[in-house]
Amino acid sequence: MTVLVIGSGHNALVAACYLARAGHRVEVLERDDVLGGAVSTVERFPGHLVDRGSSAHIMVRHTGIIEELELARFGLRYIDCDPWGFTPAGPGGGAPIVFHRDLDRTRASIAAACGARDAAAYRRFVDVWGPRSARVMRAFGGSPTPGRLLRSFWGLDARDGGSALSREFLQSGDALLDSYFDDERLKASLAWFGAQSGPPMSEPGTAPMVGFAALMHTLPPGRAVGGSGALSAALVARLRADGGTVSAGDAVTALERAGEGWRVHTASGRDLHAETVIAGTHVLTTLDLLRDGGYDAAVLDDWQRRIRVGPGIGMVVRLATRSLPRYPGSPTDESAHGLQFLVSDRRQLRLAHGAALAGDLPPRPVVLAMSFSALDPSIAAPGEHQVSLWAQWHPYQLADGSDWAEHADHEADRIIAEVDSYAPGFADSVLRRHVQTPVDLEREMGLRGGNVMHVEMSLDQMMLWRPLPELSGQRVPGAPGLYLTGASTHPGGGVSGASGRSAAQLVLRDQRRNRFPLLRRR
Repeated sequence: MTVLVIGSGHNALVAACYLARAGHRVEVLERDDVLGGAVSTVERFPGHLVDRGSSAHIMVRHTGIIEELELARFGLRYIDCDPWGFTPAGPGGGAPIVFHRDLDRTRASIAAACGARDAAAYRRFVDVWGPRSARVMRAFGGSPTPGRLLRSFWGLDARDGGSALSREFLQSGDALLDSYFDDERLKASLAWFGAQSGPPMSEPGTAPMVGFAALMHTLPPGRAVGGSGALSAALVARLRADGGTVSAGDAVTALERAGEGWRVHTASGRDLHAETVIAGTHVLTTLDLLRDGGYDAAVLDDWQRRIRVGPGIGMVVRLATRSLPRYPGSPTDESAHGLQFLVSDRRQLRLAHGAALAGDLPPRPVVLAMSFSALDPSIAAPGEHQVSLWAQWHPYQLADGSDWAEHADHEADRIIAEVDSYAPGFADSVLRRHVQTPVDLEREMGLRGGNVMHVEMSLDQMMLWRPLPELSGQRVPGAPGLYLTGASTHPGGGVSGASGRSAAQLVLRDQRRNRFPLLRRR
């Protein structure tokens, strides 16, 4: 069987690898000259390997995909981010909050910074939400059918009844935090961790996004040696080892149903035919390709109106620096190895999100700092460091109609100044910078609306509703042989690869059913 995979994002590459391993002829078609989509690394500054999108890999290390595809054989190596999280002391001083992989060390840090009650509450939080988060990861491992989701969560402690358990999953992240903790800085830290999924923790159904922090004490975020793109590079190497091919710099322009298969047109004039196509592009981009191939325009219009991309999530400032951020009273081996939560009050998060909904820039940027050259010096030039500053929430479209190019440098200045307010002298250490506004994220990596999660990660667009109920099975009605993968599909954004594996499993299952028709009756 010939399989064409559109896009080289990590989910698309995962699907391609599983199918090539199964013996199919697989070709990946990528419009960009850089492979990997948002999981890619390029030399932005001399001697610096800088990520274009994601930096820390969290979910993929919990899926088993790395081991199943033996990616270590193809050069992939991770360094644990330990401590995985750090919140500096607030304006009034005090102790930082340090989230180690070791739970007892984390509790000791919380006790020093927030008090004994919150330290004890954190153990209860991990004891309860660790198993729950593991079940969420199990649910992420396959198609989101009702039966499969039920089996994924079956056996969880429901001593207070199923309705009580479901309520805890459906509550907001803020409500979950308020039910456990007193200290606002601790709650803000965990809310900011949860908000990396996109929604504010005031939204219903965001409790599991906060609860996922408990799983970091089982296996923390990992930093791929050589940059985030090392994962994609290993997947490409694995694919080629199994006979697959990758064609870069040639965009697909249309998807057309042709007999029992598909005709795929590219910008260079290639006219390819395959029994199976896996679309790893943004779902709205995939629908555009179907439109150009003659699919029912009325159906596409309806789907495109109902899929919510949202106002955009944020922007990134990539820096080459003389030194790491130095937070008063904190050694760099505690602060620099993981995610640096530069927030002390959830009010700052709420104001930033509210401004984005109104199409305005945040009154004060909310920043997540990452300085992974502390773990992997190979990504920076000798004698220098590299720091990435992710800031939420920044709208894709500005209410006053102005162009993002007018604001990019000033907003980058504000983001750097925010770090400097926690780590005095940081701004003076900056040597070079590269700014990625929401518009830049769309232009460079096809992230429509500047949303790194493709479409909103809200309750109504997750699990069996992502991106719509009709498309949640990773198939397109009326388009047999076409499968969907990527952040637009279950389980959503972030680096997991689970959607790619699920797509490959669907292809292989459908192939077996077509080969053995009696299986269709089961």
